Amino acid sequence: MEYILIFITAIFVNNIVLSQFLGICPFLGVSKKIDTALGMGAAVTFVLTLATIVTWLVQKLVLEPFGLQYLQTLAFILVIAALVQMVEIVLKKVSPSLYQALGIFLPLITTNCAVLGVAILVIQKDYNLLQSVVYAFSTAIGFALSLVLFAGIREQQELVKIPKGMQGMSIVLVSAGLLALAFMGFSGLQSGLGAIFGITN
Repeated sequence: MEYILIFITAIFVNNIVLSQFLGICPFLGVSKKIDTALGMGAAVTFVLTLATIVTWLVQKLVLEPFGLQYLQTLAFILVIAALVQMVEIVLKKVSPSLYQALGIFLPLITTNCAVLGVAILVIQKDYNLLQSVVYAFSTAIGFALSLVLFAGIREQQELVKIPKGMQGMSIVLVSAGLLALAFMGFSGLQSGLGAIFGITN
């Protein structure tokens, strides 16, 4: 039941973009079309989950035993950069159309603070490997969900007449704020589920 709570909380209550404000760059940059948002969401899900597994192992098997915790950020950045390069190479061979669609945004995963943030958060929360994987996967699903929802909103905005003063980035930021407010409606979900399952978090 604890894993269900982690899963639901990471997607809705503590959404990485709308609640913790990590990964804003791809959230604003790749949310113009739903297709591109889906592609980015899938890429981030794969990279985020894999990066969390590898960085957790690096932390527990290398950094902590040798007293090198001060190298955590540097080590995690190197691991994430290597994984993104791997994803880029695989996408280029497997799906050239998706690779072209993502364009310059694929390398943004390297500097996507959501990936590094989740890798550090699972260490701070003292999760075991399975909890870390569940948290990373559900966080990535939450990222993809918010990205696709926001892309749908932006596609709809192209079909309506927007006042001149609100056109461009203004309406984008207002829409992002309203979406974040909508997700705040789930804030009571964590304590409610914790009470149901008898879990304190």
